[in-house]
Amino acid sequence: MQAVLIPVKDLTQAKQRLASLIPQKTRTRLARAMLDDVFAAVAGMKSRVPVFVVSSDAEALAAARALGWECLPETEQHSESRSVDAASRICAERGITGLLRLPIDIPLVRAEDIDALLAACPAAPSAVLVPSRTASGTNALLRTPPGLFRSHFGPGSMQKHLDEACRLRAHTLILRNPRIEFDVDDVPDIRHLASRNDVGAHTTAALQELNLRRRAGHS
Repeated sequence: MQAVLIPVKDLTQAKQRLASLIPQKTRTRLARAMLDDVFAAVAGMKSRVPVFVVSSDAEALAAARALGWECLPETEQHSESRSVDAASRICAERGITGLLRLPIDIPLVRAEDIDALLAACPAAPSAVLVPSRTASGTNALLRTPPGLFRSHFGPGSMQKHLDEACRLRAHTLILRNPRIEFDVDDVPDIRHLASRNDVGAHTTAALQELNLRRRAGHS
């Protein structure tokens, strides 16, 4: 049985790399809007699979519970990789055979993108990866089984994950998806996001409410 795992950091400390453009309160509002768009995409999937959210953020956990998803509360978070790996072990214990990790800062993602990822999964042992736009990061990772190898989210994660899969001789598939590949990390990302007309409804509303289009240099 496949499942989706969404790790959520403490959103009161979200998006530190945007500090030169917007204050923390605004960054938190934007992060929550992107989370809502990702949650909406996952909730809209045709694939009826369990969804797990691992987080210490009370609002994120409340939103997950409202959708009927499984919550894995954390008292603290050392790193996303450690959170994902701990959650993956729990999922495996609950009978999950393939686990897709999705981030919350991909506000262009659609339900059909996630369905396609799950459908593309080769037989175990396998890994399906969607890179970041620069191809250095890993924006989505589907491992079968969930604990196939350790997570290495952060700089250079794509190559590290590929190396792990190769070492284990796992079936490996790299999928390109421009909506999943677009994540929001820095000021140029905000400028690009503000220029698009296909952004999720919650993120669009936040951009307008917070005047981020104007701050990012767009009228």
